[in-house]
This record gives sequence, structure tokens and C-alpha cells, in this order.
Amino acid sequence: MIVVTAPTSGIGRQVVQNLLADGAAVRVVARDPARLAPGVAERVEIVRGSHSDPSVVAEAFAGADAVFLLVPADPKAGSVFEAYVDFSRPAAEAFKLQGVGRVVGISALGRGTPVAGQAGLVTGSLAMDDLIAGTGVPFRALCMPSFMDNLLRQVGPIKNQGVFYGPSRPDLKAPAVATRDIAAVAAQLLQDGSWTGDAEVPVLSPEDLSQQDMAAIMSEVLGKPVRYQQTPAEAYKNNFLGFGFSEPMAQGMLDMALAKDEGLDNGVTRTPEFAAPTTFRQWCVEVLKPAVGA
Repeated sequence: MIVVTAPTSGIGRQVVQNLLADGAAVRVVARDPARLAPGVAERVEIVRGSHSDPSVVAEAFAGADAVFLLVPADPKAGSVFEAYVDFSRPAAEAFKLQGVGRVVGISALGRGTPVAGQAGLVTGSLAMDDLIAGTGVPFRALCMPSFMDNLLRQVGPIKNQGVFYGPSRPDLKAPAVATRDIAAVAAQLLQDGSWTGDAEVPVLSPEDLSQQDMAAIMSEVLGKPVRYQQTPAEAYKNNFLGFGFSEPMAQGMLDMALAKDEGLDNGVTRTPEFAAPTTFRQWCVEVLKPAVGA
């Protein structure tokens, strides 16, 4: 039995689909099962609730061969550690009590870099990894750069104004990743009972690109000029405050962005074992262009 948390999230939804396609037995932890992808509810076991609830994880993790752990960080949390570490304590305890076979979690790049301790949400995520590894459960932390799919939040400006925004320097080359590649690696590891211990697994796109590079590729694929506009630091933070984020979580988003500008995502070397195959151009052709044209 493989348990998937956050099964209605962008990554979790694809993990569930991959596992079901492989014929795996799947149990999901869902606050609102009605949000599961069409046809999924009939093919999985459902435990209703949050995986921050000790009673929910006790039920969900019983007899689990593997657990996929994704923390949907609460934008209103009092700190990044509350959002990641405190949220995950019940799950970490349940891994031990229920004898879970292995855990695959979603984390971030940056461990060992000079800015890892001041990287906002990434710092909280890395501390969560330490909590899980400390339980002794076999653990693989999938360490991510920025998601290509986050650009889907800017389909409107890209379509109507030919512009997308972000806090990064325009010329900073860095890796990215498509969520479908994350889900593929997660599903592979969840079904592989041969690994032990704990380790980080970076999942990176085939090339490093700057925001300017991405704008040029988007322009070519969409057949219209697209440019990148850097958002000033305070304006970037204020955007999150306007979306209802707490001050610590908005600051955490800004700290993460500033750390990425200082090389947070550039400290690892690509390895062929878990290389993500989707290039940014391919993602633009297959995902962004249909979204802009819709």
C-alpha cells in the first residue's frame, strides 16, 4: 500500500495518476475528496482529513509500504518552521509508530550553500527533512529548484501584455523543473523497495536558463514577443501580503527569492539517474502554449 498526501495538489495529483497507471494500491489523505481528479476516488482508499492531525496519519499510515509526503505550507503560519516542521511532527511520529517502509518527500535545493540558513521557506523545508530523517525511516528528499509550472499563474499577463514577472535577476542562469518530472521520480522511488537510509535526490531540468533566456524561448514558442520584468524586493513581499500571507510567510517567500539570487539552486551537479527530461522549450510547447491559447 502506498499512501499519498496532498493528492489534489499539482504534484500529488500526478503522483496518484502515475501510481494507478502502474497498478499500485493507493491510499490518499484528503481534506476534500471531492477535489480528487475525476475517476480517482473509485480507485483508491480515502482517509479524510489533514496529515497534520495525529489521528488521521495513524489511520492513513497503518500498513503502509511507502508514503509520499508533501507539505502544503500554510500561507498564514506564524513562521516557516511552524509551516513545515511543526506541521510534519505528527507524520514523523506516525512513520515510527506505524512502521512505514519508506518515505519520499518534496523538498528544495540549497543544503550546504552559504545562504541555506536564511532562505525562508527553503530553510523550513530543510529542517523538516532533518526531522523526518531523524525518525530512522528510509527517506528520499526530492530537492527542487523553481517549478516551470508556476508560470501558469501568469498566463493572463503573458497572453495580454507579453510580460511575466519575478524577483530574480534577469541574467541569472539557474535550473528549473516541470512538475510532471517530479511526479515521475516520486512514483518510481515509492514503488522501489530496494533503497535504504536517507538521501537527497535533486531533480533538475536538462539546462540552466536565465529569465531572459526563458523570455526568448516563450517568444519563439508563442509566436509573440514576451519579456521578463524583475519585481523589486519589497513589492514582491507586498504582493504576498496582499494575497493574505502572514508577515513571516511573506518574508519567507522574499528570503527564498533573495537566496536563489545568491546561488541557492546552483550548488548541485546534474546526475543522469534522476535527470528530469523535460526542457523548458518542450514544457512551453506542451503546457504553456495551450494554456495561453485557451
